[in-house]
Amino acid sequence: MRLSTLNGFKKNLVGASLATLLGAATLFALPTHAATPMVKSATPGFYRVMLGDFEVTALFDGAVNLPVDQLLTNTTKEKTIDALKKFHLASPVETSVNAYLINTGTHLVLIDTGAANRFGPTLGKLQASLKAAGYQAEQIDEVYITHMHGDHLGGLIVDEKMAFPNAVIRADQQDMDFWLSQANMDKAAADAKGFFQVAMASINPYLKAGKFKAFDGDTELVPGIKAIATHGHTAGHTIYAVESKGQKLMLWGDLMHVAAVQFENPSITIKFDSDSKAAMAQRKKAYADAAKQGYMVGVAHISFPGLGYVRSEAKGYAWVPVNYSPLK
Repeated sequence: MRLSTLNGFKKNLVGASLATLLGAATLFALPTHAATPMVKSATPGFYRVMLGDFEVTALFDGAVNLPVDQLLTNTTKEKTIDALKKFHLASPVETSVNAYLINTGTHLVLIDTGAANRFGPTLGKLQASLKAAGYQAEQIDEVYITHMHGDHLGGLIVDEKMAFPNAVIRADQQDMDFWLSQANMDKAAADAKGFFQVAMASINPYLKAGKFKAFDGDTELVPGIKAIATHGHTAGHTIYAVESKGQKLMLWGDLMHVAAVQFENPSITIKFDSDSKAAMAQRKKAYADAAKQGYMVGVAHISFPGLGYVRSEAKGYAWVPVNYSPLK
């Protein structure tokens, strides 16, 4: 190769290298995609576990901010704030509203219905969660209500129609007698009348259609699902025991509200209790039994999906959430 040709080749090579470097520099100088808008939302929707032969689906109705430092009783605001800090929480606490769908293979049973539009736009997602889980409202055979507060039965009515047109609605007779009583509403405090109004608006259409059937205390409702009286939070508050193939799930409703506070100290009550002493006694009994027996628990207001276990810890108890697992 001639010297002139070699020198030309070197010049071309250097030029190509410079062009490559300049191209790379230009590439790295291009604007990134960091300015892409954030989604800023998450949709838990549903979470599913098996219990023996039963399929259990937790359904998310949404979450609501609760000023628990003002609502919890038999304690002080300062103690509540300190307890929340241990769990990196502050008041108001964003609080889940959960419902549970049990497919026994022969019955499709929904336990509680969420709030629908009764408490603002952050709730009322149960119907969407139900559809996301692969079910339709028309498929529900029975709906069991833990108690007649609006965030548990408000979802019975959607757009002024029965949300579960083919279902039989069941609840404790004592809750029915209390919350559907016009006399009780008339003598209630002004800020409590809304509880009665929501209960009446939610239940009465089913009563008129012959689709409401009360029970009295401990009652087996369908094979594998039993109502257990835990009166206190309301006159007829009920929890539900679900059992299949030796496995057990207890659905607690509003037996407790604030995990960060009430597991450590079960004596702490809440202003929503009709009878705080009775509610406290029922909570302590349920905690002790769950810790001793080791069965799964589902709770309406523990962070979604609200499924887990209870263990004894020091003078109180601790909550152990279920380990996440995709259903196989």
